[in-house]
Amino acid sequence: MIASSQPYLTPKEYLQMEEHSPVKHEYIDGQTYAMVGANDAHVTIAGNLFALLRNHIRGTGCRIYISDMKARIESLNRYFYPDILVTCDPRDQETPLEKRFPRLIVEVLSDSTEAFDRGDKFADYQTLDSLQEYVLINTKRQRVECFRRNEAGLWVLQSYTDKQDFRLESINFEGAIADLYEDVTFASP
Repeated sequence: MIASSQPYLTPKEYLQMEEHSPVKHEYIDGQTYAMVGANDAHVTIAGNLFALLRNHIRGTGCRIYISDMKARIESLNRYFYPDILVTCDPRDQETPLEKRFPRLIVEVLSDSTEAFDRGDKFADYQTLDSLQEYVLINTKRQRVECFRRNEAGLWVLQSYTDKQDFRLESINFEGAIADLYEDVTFASP
């Protein structure tokens, strides 16, 4: 993300600006941050996961969104663009530009955003009562990290690596890591 040098924007001003902007921006406390482009592995992994999940949730009342849908954290005055967002809350059908009640959020990691995705962004997402699972997918090797909210409200990590199946308990999905990383070429170390 790249910080914009703009004056404070209200959420309404941000949404108006974003609707006509050729560049996506995330929004944190009145400031906007331009989103940088993704590499081949990032886009391929996100596309693979979307394809795997779309048919799985068909007919369940849940909806899946990829990269261009904003997740709104109203209590913190934030808007983020997760790589994958799944919502099963009918209230989200009332808001065509944002979703406020995600059940599952997935971020595909990149060098420029990994620390933020693991740190402050995850802390912000944890304030969403509807969120049951937060998933980080590595682009350098086959590794999926699923953070799940347990019955005590604590976030518990389950990691998956190559030659394993991975589970997304929030939507009762199980898939092969190989399918998630299909057509991904890893950079040489």
